[in-house]
Amino acid sequence: MKPLSLTMQAFGTYISQQTVDFTLLGDNGLYLVTGLTGAGKTTIFDAISYALFGEASGRGRTGMMLRSVSAPLTLKTVVTLRFTYKAATYEVTRQLEFLRPKKRGEGFTREPGDASMIMPTGQVVTGQKEVTNEVMSLLGLDREQFSQIIMLAQGDFLRFLLSDTKEKSVILRNIFETAYLQRFQDRLKDQKRALEKNLDIAKQSFFQYADGVHL
Repeated sequence: MKPLSLTMQAFGTYISQQTVDFTLLGDNGLYLVTGLTGAGKTTIFDAISYALFGEASGRGRTGMMLRSVSAPLTLKTVVTLRFTYKAATYEVTRQLEFLRPKKRGEGFTREPGDASMIMPTGQVVTGQKEVTNEVMSLLGLDREQFSQIIMLAQGDFLRFLLSDTKEKSVILRNIFETAYLQRFQDRLKDQKRALEKNLDIAKQSFFQYADGVHL
């Protein structure tokens, strides 16, 4: 997956609408987001993760915590991510649930969250869960796996390195789409077990006949 642009509004440290144009960085496959503490680096990671999976890139930042505390109460929190995957372009937009002043009377009302995903064919997928499922099916990764190996937020790659072999195998198999090789390997193991079983039966028969031979 390669990000093309990220637009944030009332999200994290970004109040007014801000767009990060990743195409200005050229065709390199590795992007480094750097800056002083509090400059908004983690917010960019959170926005990418939120657009794709509806969750922040790290633990402990959920729901209303992702909304800018300085944003006007009527301003919606919206994130839009355009990215390419296998030469096809996708666009995901999510709106965070938030409380806004009632249009009539006093108090607040809950503005529900929403999500949409524009596919390369022009088809539009809508709904929070539907978009998340579509993204996971496309990338072959969930939010946790994506944060560990694709978007390396402040040393999270260490968590991948320290994970057990089984978990690494699953993640890498999804990334490099080698599941068919795993299936082939499993078939070979099944055939090996079947041949070994037949060999054992043949050996038992041989020794039975051998024991009955008297010279």
